[in-house]
Amino acid sequence: MAGPRVEVDGSIMEGGGQILRVSTALSCLLGLPLRVQKIRAGRSTPGLRPQHLSGLEMIRDLCDGQLEGAEIGSTEITFTPEKIKGGIHTADTKTAGSVCLLMQVSMPCVLFAASSSELHLKGGTNAEMAPQIDYTVMVFKPIAEKFGFKFNCDIKTRGYYPKGGGEVIVRVSPVKQLNPINLTDRGYVTKIYGRAFVAGVLPFKVAKDMAAAAVRCIRKEIRDLYVNIQSVQEPKDQAFGNGNGIIIIAETSTGCLFAGSSLGKRGVNADKVGIEAAEMLLANLRHGGTVDEYLQDQLIVFMALANGVSRIKTGPVTLHAQTAIHFAEQIAKAKFIVKKSEDEEDASKDTYIIECQGIGMTNPNL
Repeated sequence: MAGPRVEVDGSIMEGGGQILRVSTALSCLLGLPLRVQKIRAGRSTPGLRPQHLSGLEMIRDLCDGQLEGAEIGSTEITFTPEKIKGGIHTADTKTAGSVCLLMQVSMPCVLFAASSSELHLKGGTNAEMAPQIDYTVMVFKPIAEKFGFKFNCDIKTRGYYPKGGGEVIVRVSPVKQLNPINLTDRGYVTKIYGRAFVAGVLPFKVAKDMAAAAVRCIRKEIRDLYVNIQSVQEPKDQAFGNGNGIIIIAETSTGCLFAGSSLGKRGVNADKVGIEAAEMLLANLRHGGTVDEYLQDQLIVFMALANGVSRIKTGPVTLHAQTAIHFAEQIAKAKFIVKKSEDEEDASKDTYIIECQGIGMTNPNL
């Protein structure tokens, strides 16, 4: 079934691992052979890092494909996909590389597999430069499931920077097709809740301090809502290494979800971590969109595959979202239109509608 190779320049736009994730997922789904060149060319450590490599190997295994040039530091790979199958698959970054990014690349593929899949993803669950696993479960999951699929995410062990060592088991059943989504009605904020955690040797007081500082910060702007942030000491047998962080979610009357999150680093006081997460959440609530800045790009591939027209309302369109759109158009031939929102209440804000005519991908196995 191999046609001409799709050629992808890995150095343009976002220029990082995301190009690799989007293009290999679409290549796998559409059965299109792929070559990606100049991988992460402009980064301080160019080429494939361990987490990118484990993501690629996982996609290869999902479809019994062929992968060439895939080693640490490599700036060019070729991938020839075969038929996507279900079953049990393991990907281990062997670092604090994010399990959430492994999930991003594999999730669209396993939806179109021949049978149910169980993905054992190992690495960092709460790691820098990636969504925290709590974000994936609390925000991404309920919104992504609007496309008409269900998945289960079982957090076995949490792992933090720099050691990783976390494990998440994701179970997914295949679908015949994805439904388009229409997320354009923001509603009003009905509740705010969250989770502040410490793991390993860090004192519980750190979790309480992060939560308290976050609540104080939110109170300044949103006075009439109870903010329920739980402080959690991760159980010793369910966390590897030391870490602390916080995630805060705002839910609206129409079921939209927004988040702000932050991870502790050595030498950064707990209040500052809490305030950073709160400020991120408030910024995401100001722009009038129905999704936060981190969900934008994660929905693009699903919109591209869905059967019909999807619309989401966003704040400023992120470089990650623009990159995902570019490759969804180039590889999957989906059609996207990004335009300024014309609603009166959005007139003074930086609010956009991302519209996509999906390709109506059908699962050949069902």
